[in-house]
Amino acid sequence: MNDINAVSVIFQLIGGLGLFLLGMQLMSEGLQKSSGESLKKILEKLTTNRIIGTGVGAVVTAIIQSSSATTVMVVGFVNAGLMNLTQALSVILGANIGTTITGQIISFKISGIALPCIGLGAILYIFFRKPVLQYIGQIIMGFGLLFLGMDTMTDAFKPLAKSEEFKSIFVYFSHNPIVAVIAGALTTLIVQSSSATIGITIALATAGIIDFPAAAALVLGENIGTTITANLAALNASRPAKQAAFGHFLFNLIGVSYMLVFFVPFMNLVDFITDGDVAYAVKQGAETIYPNIGRHIANLHTMFNIINTLVFLPFLPLLAKLCEKIIKDKKEDIVEAKVVHLSDEMLSTPEIAVGLTQKEAGRMFLSSINLFEYAKKAVLENDKKSFSEGKALSNTIDIFNDEIHAFLTKLSSKSLSAKSLKTIHNISSAVEEISQIGDRSLKLIKTKNKMNDKNISFSDDANEELNNIIKLVDDFTNQVKNLYFSPDKEKALKDFAENEDKIDKLRKQYKKNHLKRLDEGNCSLPAGLAFVDLLNTLEKIADNIYALAQIIIDEN
Repeated sequence: MNDINAVSVIFQLIGGLGLFLLGMQLMSEGLQKSSGESLKKILEKLTTNRIIGTGVGAVVTAIIQSSSATTVMVVGFVNAGLMNLTQALSVILGANIGTTITGQIISFKISGIALPCIGLGAILYIFFRKPVLQYIGQIIMGFGLLFLGMDTMTDAFKPLAKSEEFKSIFVYFSHNPIVAVIAGALTTLIVQSSSATIGITIALATAGIIDFPAAAALVLGENIGTTITANLAALNASRPAKQAAFGHFLFNLIGVSYMLVFFVPFMNLVDFITDGDVAYAVKQGAETIYPNIGRHIANLHTMFNIINTLVFLPFLPLLAKLCEKIIKDKKEDIVEAKVVHLSDEMLSTPEIAVGLTQKEAGRMFLSSINLFEYAKKAVLENDKKSFSEGKALSNTIDIFNDEIHAFLTKLSSKSLSAKSLKTIHNISSAVEEISQIGDRSLKLIKTKNKMNDKNISFSDDANEELNNIIKLVDDFTNQVKNLYFSPDKEKALKDFAENEDKIDKLRKQYKKNHLKRLDEGNCSLPAGLAFVDLLNTLEKIADNIYALAQIIIDEN
């Protein structure tokens, strides 16, 4: 150890790990931006059967390059009530498979392209203004940094291969796989990335410091360590979210336990399916490297998670019940139904979070439509219950408004594609229009209540005119609701513009009619003021509906 510059080794190792993590982050951000629309569509599949859930988990994790991020996101979904426990566990199983893609990438010895990739990626990212080229540049640059980090870590470990004292620690791991599993779990807990600890393991093995059995045990431990992040994220979450995080820990722990029982046969299976002799060594100057062991480690990581998924997939409902029995309801826990299904955990996957926020804006719009229904009943049928029910719904819409805007503020600070940033602006504008629809619908109810308090009533002609304009606004609202499914958005918007003009003309005509009734003495002045107030409010609701239609057209 005296001949080894410990400070140089530590600095090189920290620098290599930093480059590796930065490369992963750049790749993840670039992949998320370039596949943002696909991620939003994948989100639609999250609440289907467990096999699709597993596939979704694998694909999303392969894109965002972190099973921990996927699991934390899923915990957020469960906490918000968007997924049940069995569905969440299926996605987490898939995430375990998806995270192995990083290990597979770095196990190929193509580090010679690291610097060209960094250079090409930087040129695309810095000098081109087309978003898609910038995203590709970010991915390529991250890819290069990933391999540069791996090379730097491997070079840092090479001098340690000459130290018998240092190597003896890892020789102990070869003979005591349980200790190695614990070491792998603790390392992943510290680094907070199983992909990074897999990279460290491959670097150690390539430098000849550890053999395949020690590396295999470390990899198994890393699969346990990666589950800790989600459990920490779920500490203050709902009971189902804690159960989802615990389920992840449970099936990785059980999987590692039975793999330790079949440890030697499992390594032999990996050795059989992987090309090249795991013990093959090549001299590089004064050092010896093992070029084939990285592929063995990556395949072992992938094989473990595939086997574990196949074992647990049929028993997910039973595992969910076990988690529910272990983590039970506490008597002092207060069950609180969340109005808005958004949580900070979802920010770990910003492109998916954009799609979720769109869904919440859609739910807010449905609430505003329901409030307008109460307003219709109040004005046309004099329904006395409409005010209390409408007021409660108005409060719900206010919660939607506040929470969606607060979430959008956090979301806009994340690394997002230009299209997603535009979508965030559109969501914010839509939420403002929806909020005004709610406020104005409540105003209709309040106006009718004041009329009742003062015993003000309309003539039959006035009631018929109100009925006509309310029906037009109602039809207009339903058209917007169905707009998303229209194959011809531009034609749909033209129809909306005509309807909006029609409502505006009717408002003006009905005001003239009412003035005429006032002149003829068929209507009182207070009734006339109330009538005009209702007409103006309905016309403004139509304006909000039209603005929403334009936002939908712009988004699509």
